[in-house]
Amino acid sequence: MSDEATATVVDGTAWARFCDDLKRAGDQILRAETPGGGLDRAEGYRYLTRLLRIGLEMHLEFADPAFPGFFSPSHETAKIGADNPDNLYAMARIDGHHDYIVEGYRGSVAYLSFGAQKGGYETDGRMEQTGFLDAADMRVDPDGRFRIVLSRTQQDGNWVRLEDATNALIVRQTFDDRGSETPARVTIRRADSGARPEPLTPARLQRSLDNTARFVEGTARLFADWAAGYQGHSNALPPADQAVCQSVGGDPNIFYYHSHWQLGPDQALVIRLPRIPRCRFWNLQINNYWMESLDYRYHRIHLNQHSAAVADNGSVTMVLAHRDPGHPNWLETAGHDNGTMCLRWVGADEHVHPETRVCEFEDLATEATS
Repeated sequence: MSDEATATVVDGTAWARFCDDLKRAGDQILRAETPGGGLDRAEGYRYLTRLLRIGLEMHLEFADPAFPGFFSPSHETAKIGADNPDNLYAMARIDGHHDYIVEGYRGSVAYLSFGAQKGGYETDGRMEQTGFLDAADMRVDPDGRFRIVLSRTQQDGNWVRLEDATNALIVRQTFDDRGSETPARVTIRRADSGARPEPLTPARLQRSLDNTARFVEGTARLFADWAAGYQGHSNALPPADQAVCQSVGGDPNIFYYHSHWQLGPDQALVIRLPRIPRCRFWNLQINNYWMESLDYRYHRIHLNQHSAAVADNGSVTMVLAHRDPGHPNWLETAGHDNGTMCLRWVGADEHVHPETRVCEFEDLATEATS
């Protein structure tokens, strides 16, 4: 393997194969059911470049589980699978045969969790939980410091369970109000290593390129499949298959709704939550067709328990429209005429299903009252 890897790296075969595999990933953008407009196609190919950036971080720069470090698998300009715009994500590649120490400061962010996972979009298309720690159950020092042990063996104090096949740790931080809350700070290291990494080998580079290309194509195919399925209930917002959501890395505290939306130039989508159950967090977000959250840096494309206006009767009515209807819970399409959307209940006592209806923009004054 080592001699073969050296030969393919030296003669350029490994790089040529990487480029060919990336080219094939473009087939996901051209699938028959995908939207064919200029904006959708442009964002589709940009999405592949974003997946490539994430894949290189995941499978090359931070791929060595002996020397782990956190990187962000979704953020403002790189997004996967209805990334939560209220979240700060961090990921580290680990190996279930080792023990790890995660240390940091809790901060004030509303929700914080640590999930160990196995599988991957580059292999079996799954990211199954092998261990989970909710910060609500975590021991934190009076000064805000905490320490977590990641191990196959149960530990006293804060512990995340690993399995032999565990290969990643996901840290999710969810903000009620990103501008006023302080995120947690976290570091990770192996519990038993003081060594330094060896130089890059041809075998490692070849493996990283192969895994990165498979990640780009596998991720694009997985969520293209999801978006295709959502077209069967466009502009409605039914509960998602929770088992499927969990199998690809969903947070076990979250109940998900996913769907597709499509609006004509003078149409609007009214989304009503009849009541807000007791919960730790909820939000609704608008995505493009590729399940990337729309650009929340410049457009109001999501609402949560902090930002949404609640009616006197406890309901919340949100309006997705191409232009401002003067409604307090307007969500922008940001130039899109179709896409996907996601609603989450986090730690809710019950899952109150949303009601949706499409109406003409000129009728919103009567259609969007609670």
